[in-house]
Amino acid sequence: MNKKHRPGKEWIIMTTSIKQLPDIEQVLSGNGACGGCPATMALRIVGKALGPNAIMLLTPSCSVASMGMTPKLGYNWPCINVCFATAGSSASGITHAIEIMKEKGRLQGELPTVFSWVGDGGTYDIGFQALSAAAERNDNIIHFCYNNEAYSNTGVQRSGATPRGSFTTTTPTGKRQPKKNMALLMLEHNIPYVATATVAYPGDLYDKVVKAKNTPGMKYIEILAPCYLGWQFDMPDTVQMSRMAVRSGAWLLWEAERGKISFNSPSSLIMNGKKDAAPVDDYLMQQGRFNRLLQGPDATRRIEEIQGDIDREIAFMRERAKITI
Repeated sequence: MNKKHRPGKEWIIMTTSIKQLPDIEQVLSGNGACGGCPATMALRIVGKALGPNAIMLLTPSCSVASMGMTPKLGYNWPCINVCFATAGSSASGITHAIEIMKEKGRLQGELPTVFSWVGDGGTYDIGFQALSAAAERNDNIIHFCYNNEAYSNTGVQRSGATPRGSFTTTTPTGKRQPKKNMALLMLEHNIPYVATATVAYPGDLYDKVVKAKNTPGMKYIEILAPCYLGWQFDMPDTVQMSRMAVRSGAWLLWEAERGKISFNSPSSLIMNGKKDAAPVDDYLMQQGRFNRLLQGPDATRRIEEIQGDIDREIAFMRERAKITI
């Protein structure tokens, strides 16, 4: 990885530091995740924020494949595997059951946090209907989307989160469409809390999970999770790839409380005009999934299309942040 992308003082953000994170570990060693897996990295941070009093739901995904088999699970919560399309409805059913048990005196003390841990395929596409319904009802759950921009567990097929130009097994010449802004779609459901994060900024992720835990109603947190197998970069560069995504503007860090959007550093520096986003071509060149695009006869035009997608998203989100719903 090029040294010019290493952290600089101008990009440093002020959040909870790694040294300040609790010692508790809800993700156990010896699980079956790939080395450098960002989903496992992110889940460790989530576990430190949520603590042990939680119930975890998973749909078919890498996190299910790597968790192990009962009773020897890699996650130190009660874990429930549900159908691909049912994360939203299943989590809603569990949280309502817990609330009823509390009313009837069958549960005492603080209620467990119910959260779903789902990939982009189970969030953007297959599971969107149930998730949207849970958001419309404002059910008291947290939905985490760990977004590796493809169906990585089943062989890297395109999803609604796959960016324009990316190679997958179902887009061999590069995807022709831009990706969805799923976090914004969830915000438009008028839910209390929405946030984006990535593993390059663990303190930012931790703070957002704590905030979600303490906010009643439906919460949605989307975590960019660069997959070295699907994205085709070197395994040790997972965190650095996340950082490059943020600095190029390809992934914006923001949160919305009761409909009001605020941008988190370092994305806030870009959105406030204090720092220019890095050109996207350098970010693309670090990923083998864009090789066919970069080596093609129309490479310049297609890179400009991707840069245009990013520039439009930045401009749109800058204006959207001025609106309070």
